[in-house]
Amino acid sequence: MTRTHDFKTCQSSARTSVKLLSMRMPVHNSIHGFARAARAARHSSCMTVVVAVLGAVSAHAADSSTLPTLVAPAARDQVEALLSATSEVPPIPAATEALPQIPAKAPPQAPGAAPASVATVPPADEVSPPAASVAPVLPALPRPSPPPAKQLFGAMTAPAQLEARAVGSYSRGCLAGARALPVDGPAWQAMRLSRNRNWGHPDLVALVEKFASEARAYDGWPGLLVGDISQPRGGPMLTGHASHQIGLDADIWFTPMPDRRLSAKEREELSAISMLSPDGLSVDPKLWSAERVQIIKRAASYPQVERVLVHPAIKQALCTAAGADRQWLSKVRPIYGHYYHFHIRIACPPGSAGCVPQKAPDNDDGCGKELADWFVLLKKPPAPPPAVPAKPPPQITLDELPPECRTVLEVGIPRPVEPQAGRGLNPSSAALVGAAAPKKLKTKPSGQATATK
Repeated sequence: MTRTHDFKTCQSSARTSVKLLSMRMPVHNSIHGFARAARAARHSSCMTVVVAVLGAVSAHAADSSTLPTLVAPAARDQVEALLSATSEVPPIPAATEALPQIPAKAPPQAPGAAPASVATVPPADEVSPPAASVAPVLPALPRPSPPPAKQLFGAMTAPAQLEARAVGSYSRGCLAGARALPVDGPAWQAMRLSRNRNWGHPDLVALVEKFASEARAYDGWPGLLVGDISQPRGGPMLTGHASHQIGLDADIWFTPMPDRRLSAKEREELSAISMLSPDGLSVDPKLWSAERVQIIKRAASYPQVERVLVHPAIKQALCTAAGADRQWLSKVRPIYGHYYHFHIRIACPPGSAGCVPQKAPDNDDGCGKELADWFVLLKKPPAPPPAVPAKPPPQITLDELPPECRTVLEVGIPRPVEPQAGRGLNPSSAALVGAAAPKKLKTKPSGQATATK
């Protein structure tokens, strides 16, 4: 590097430091920055600039750490004058390379006087090193929140190739080894295909197929329109249900299947029909029929069915129409909504270790006080909205599901590359890897994998 280039570098450093001074930057950060450049260049002319600026700072600064704005013009003028008048000179001896120090207090300079600090450069062996810059202590970055489990399970398009198993509870779990209900059958059609929710435990799918065929053969029902069952790997859904997470729930529309195959567009846009009258407290006699009573009775008659969920007004209609045979009514439970469809839920299948069963329903028909209490709730006027909207409940994360659900989620998906030194996983990959290691898998002769017990 040539001397000319060195001196130009020093000039540039000087001007940059003065600019920092005008921005009220700490003096020791800005002055010593180009003082070190001058020392490296070994130019007496550049050292003169350094000393001049220190003199200006000493004369005008209120303290030794921060330069007031009023000092900046004086310092800038002196530096520019020196830079304009100074030319390249031979390097100065190494013994005089020490950095000058800012005097604690210095008398003000008279106008036009030479910089007061020029004569105050101490010998190299008496100079104290500049005060070290103290790096600011930054607050710890917040740990990124894990993605909601519904985003992870909602992104799955294929089932986990594991032994069929419902894991966890109906509203907090997942599904291994799911089977898809065919979108078209002899007595059913699956609806809302874009949701990809026609997956269930093989026992439930077999029951839906049997139910559809028997309702058509014995109850005069044209066929079932089947709504949501579960996602390919179960788990929380992106929209809609709190349950339907372990492949043991299915929604059956009250609207009968037409005598033709619906198009994909019709399956997305066709609306189910509400069975309620305008008051919302009774069924519409123009729509409600004995055939609908019969198909609900048939659904409740299967031993593996544990619940059939309907609106209280529909439960009331069933209580009225049941006659002497009322045993099946104990499985039919009232709940909000469920006037466009009814909801079938089966019990935990054999072999589903870790499936959490519900409490068995009472033996009574459920047409007494329980149903009356529901109508009290339905007739109650809605509460006014709160002045401050309530915070939404926290969303379920993968860590809040049974540990086996991590295996269900990851099976068949390439694992992210382990992070190398200095690198990290993005939040989505980190959520998949997590702290809990997935269960080891073994391959069945068919090529499918199954979790070891």
